[in-house]
Amino acid sequence: MNPTFLFIGIVMALLAMLVVVLFVLFPSTPRVSKSRRSAPGEHDDSALTKLTDRTTAAIDAATRGRDGSFGSHRLEQAGIKMQPSGFMLMIVSAAAVLALVATVIAFGSLWAIPLALVFVALAPIGAKILVVWRTSQRRSTFGFQLDDTLQLMSGGLRAGHSLLRAIDAVSHETDAPTSEEFTRVVNETRLGRDLGDALAITADRMQSDDFMWVAQAIAINREAGGNLSEVLDQVASTIRERNQIRRQVSALSAEGRLSGIILIVLPIGVFFFLLWTQPSYFEPLLTNPIGIIALIFAVILLIVGSIWMFLTVRVKF
Repeated sequence: MNPTFLFIGIVMALLAMLVVVLFVLFPSTPRVSKSRRSAPGEHDDSALTKLTDRTTAAIDAATRGRDGSFGSHRLEQAGIKMQPSGFMLMIVSAAAVLALVATVIAFGSLWAIPLALVFVALAPIGAKILVVWRTSQRRSTFGFQLDDTLQLMSGGLRAGHSLLRAIDAVSHETDAPTSEEFTRVVNETRLGRDLGDALAITADRMQSDDFMWVAQAIAINREAGGNLSEVLDQVASTIRERNQIRRQVSALSAEGRLSGIILIVLPIGVFFFLLWTQPSYFEPLLTNPIGIIALIFAVILLIVGSIWMFLTVRVKF
């Protein structure tokens, strides 16, 4: 192994131990916050804070009116409580750090620049995967919480509360993301939006067919009348049975999904491991035209195979 890499690894390990000792084992004594030590209305921002504010303002000006992959709507669906400009600034910072890491890994070889470009591309790709994954997890959690939510609404209606008061109680007594979505429904209703429209928009935003049934049942009940608590109980019972089947399907397909993840990660891990231990092993792939073509085909086949495996083990219910 290269002595330089070994030295860098030892230095990083010593720094990690120093951080653990100073900040974990012997934390600093609590201090009075800066806001309490400053006079009212006084703002003494550091140079880094000012630079960050200017950068985020420039990003906001450049992306104003656009709702791309990292727009406010997408971040809100993923439950990421950040402004799009701040999130994009984090992606740029992560890309710079990854480029530096790639340069250190492949320093002095032909792979330095290509590997740095690949690592830079990993930052937006990873951010996109994070947003999609968090959005999917948030919607799935909302669906699993729905039967308990309907039982709570039904109990509130039986106790004599109005429908809006029962929804407001759900927004305070349930966990996220149900509490967040129902709080939004209550706020939109107070601002003048019709309750049925607010519930339908929530069902569309969460892509929940079960909650769409609830919104339609509430809309029909508001027009035709009837015992809404019994209707919600019946809908909750149906949703509970659907969630039970959904959990069973997820358990039965867990082995296939795990196998797919391992088969995708394994060649990538072996590639980077050999690149770290034997940098000259892959030089023919860049110096020989046949090697370049083989590398391109390998990447294409890996992407196609990954999509194929995920579609195979995915069970849509």
